[in-house]
Amino acid sequence: MTFDNLLVERDGACAAITLNRPSVLNAISAGLLTELDGAIAALQQDATVRAIVITGAGEKAFAAGADIRELSTLSGEGARAYAAFGQQVFERLERLDKPVIAAINGFALGGGCELALACTLRVASESASLGQPEINLGLSPGFGGSERLPRLVGRSRALDLLLTGRIISARDALAMGLVDRVVPQETLRAAAWALASELASKAPLAVRAILDAVRGAIATPASPGQSLESTLFGLLSTSDDAKEGTAAFLEKRSPRFHGR
Repeated sequence: MTFDNLLVERDGACAAITLNRPSVLNAISAGLLTELDGAIAALQQDATVRAIVITGAGEKAFAAGADIRELSTLSGEGARAYAAFGQQVFERLERLDKPVIAAINGFALGGGCELALACTLRVASESASLGQPEINLGLSPGFGGSERLPRLVGRSRALDLLLTGRIISARDALAMGLVDRVVPQETLRAAAWALASELASKAPLAVRAILDAVRGAIATPASPGQSLESTLFGLLSTSDDAKEGTAAFLEKRSPRFHGR
């Protein structure tokens, strides 16, 4: 498989998907989402692949969020559709019948954190930083973060992160259960690959059954919540505050919000 925004590698029963936009900290564009959807679908159909690692190119970022420059050009309906498509791709990832490990090598913010949340397990480097800072742009999460984050870390901790937009260290993320393991940066890829290899060695039918059982145990109706999330994302994207927030981000200044 060849892509413009991804690298896909195979080694035995494991595969790795690398977000490959290092010049923009692997920001998640519509093109990257489309390619990621195709890569996930192809690996799902490949019975010889039993575990998958997802990471970002370079050491600075797993994915630093949505592509703000692209997002700032969208209409309200365009932003809603963009969020809904991201939700669809991440749900496909979450529902794979094989484990997916996020190897978090730097910033995992906004949509990047939401991508990690959709994975089965998360291994972070000691230098990784995670958060949902959409509120600082006058926005709310759009790719399922408002549902997955509370399920993983609890309501209060999720609201703390979502309402403050603060970015936390890998160690703090480990303490609250946002990531599962923290390793030195230089051993991150090896650690993630070793975990993938271990999981790939397990009985595939049992792995699939466990994934299905756990998903069933924590399932709540996701579609209404995600529909509301994408609708709110679209509505917020047309607000004066969101326009100010994204402009301030691109101009590298502090935003001035007025509640409009």
